[in-house]
Amino acid sequence: MKRLTKAYIWIPLLAAIAFIGGIFTSDLLNTRGGRSEGEKKLSNLLNLIGNEYVDVINTDSLIEQTLPFLLSNLDPHSVYIPAEDLQKVNEELDGSFCGVGVSFSIFNDTIYVLESVSGGPAERVGIKAGDRIIAVDGENVAGTGIANDDVFKLLRGERGSEVKLMIKRNGASAPLEYNVVRGDIPVNSIDASYLVSDDIGYIKVNKFGRTTYDEFFQSLFALRDAGAQDYIIDLRGNTGGLLETSVLMANEFLPRGFKVVETRGRRPQENSTVVSDGYGAFKDSRITVLIDEISASSSEIFAGAIQDNDRGLIIGRRSFGKGLVQHQIDLPDGSAVRLTVARYYTPSGRCIQKDYSDAKDYEYDLYNRYTSGEAFEADSIKFDDTKQFTTRSGRVVYGGGGITPDIFVPNDTVGITKYYVNVSNRGLLQNFAIDYVDNNRSRLEEAFDVNELVSMLPSDLQLVQQFARFAKTHGVDPQWSYINNSAPLIVNQLKALIARDILGLSAYYEITNELDTTVMSAIEQLREGKADFPITDSNASGAKK
Repeated sequence: MKRLTKAYIWIPLLAAIAFIGGIFTSDLLNTRGGRSEGEKKLSNLLNLIGNEYVDVINTDSLIEQTLPFLLSNLDPHSVYIPAEDLQKVNEELDGSFCGVGVSFSIFNDTIYVLESVSGGPAERVGIKAGDRIIAVDGENVAGTGIANDDVFKLLRGERGSEVKLMIKRNGASAPLEYNVVRGDIPVNSIDASYLVSDDIGYIKVNKFGRTTYDEFFQSLFALRDAGAQDYIIDLRGNTGGLLETSVLMANEFLPRGFKVVETRGRRPQENSTVVSDGYGAFKDSRITVLIDEISASSSEIFAGAIQDNDRGLIIGRRSFGKGLVQHQIDLPDGSAVRLTVARYYTPSGRCIQKDYSDAKDYEYDLYNRYTSGEAFEADSIKFDDTKQFTTRSGRVVYGGGGITPDIFVPNDTVGITKYYVNVSNRGLLQNFAIDYVDNNRSRLEEAFDVNELVSMLPSDLQLVQQFARFAKTHGVDPQWSYINNSAPLIVNQLKALIARDILGLSAYYEITNELDTTVMSAIEQLREGKADFPITDSNASGAKK
């Protein structure tokens, strides 16, 4: 097995940690000689406010409040990041943070541990799934209305720092105290990786971070070793991340010499073309890529490279439509600016950035897609005929509004009733699953896979009846006409949530995907050979014909 290294791909002028959604890091601001009249006016105005305004004003604070507004007048994705937020923002892409290493949910106003990260600080001292955190460093956190962000602030901290956690555990006669030394906690980019059939692998990617390619690469090979020949890459809900990551991932599926992405900016150094190197290990595999209206930036680069090169099928709904490149520029006070410096273009030459001339329309675009019917009918998608392009084999694609899928799958509303919406909005499905696992954990933890776990649960009818009684005790009276309509969805969700608590997040998707119409469509397309595309470049070899 040849391990692809990043040096194999020719990426002229692209910084190694560039990202769309997105960052090119830079150490210095672009300076130019002289100040414009507008800059002089702004400086004079600040001096006037500082020296002559009726009240004493902290001009630094005034500038801090003004910067976001100033950048918002450029485009929707040029943003200012205050110093206190920068670490958290960067952690989302760095692939790790410092903390105690638990995933949690707030249940009945108490922090409920869903999982202790394997090998993490919490697991090493003995904290287990199902534990309740009732105090942190002697401060009560149970029944206080604590929010998720508050928990993050309490549990995360500098590497090597210590935090004292008081734990309530079922079966223990008294609360337990643990001293946990914070350490590096990995942030995984792959939510799920498993075989949906004997020869089809499924990978759910939640972002494009610094560790995503390595996780993706390992998942591909693990699935191939397990028998996968074809793959479903699920990018729904993935808002993007590092450009380099999307390039490396696309390279795994492309023959040598195929364009992956192009960037064009005002300055020559922002102009570049990325071409596949031919070392990808999965050039012969059929693939489908799942997208939706949340899939953005790097997700769209990956999907665009696959679609424009006729390398696989794009399935789902039209993607977000973000085709702008940002540089992250660190400022002296520890804050940063992410400034748009270029646009990116898919291999066919299209920029998929949607129009942002009207800020309100841009803000409400996703809402408008639902009200216009686009989420439910492919015919409701509006194309700009002036932005028509062709793929490698001559198929027509459009720019200016995201990636339009080859196979449209509408938003699935089967089983969505007033009762289902009510119990979902109140969090009762999650609460029932937590309660059920809490009372049956020792027995359920004997299951070694999803199938065995599901076999240990009550029948579908019993599960629905138990849930209806549970919901009633929490203020939602049973409405059996609605419940019967929603029963398959309720049962599927309950099983998935229980499986997540026992076996992890991948198990959740193994179960929910059984009713996922987009995943089912991808399986159907692969089995019927509709994701097969001939390679049109005589110098290229690879995809099945």
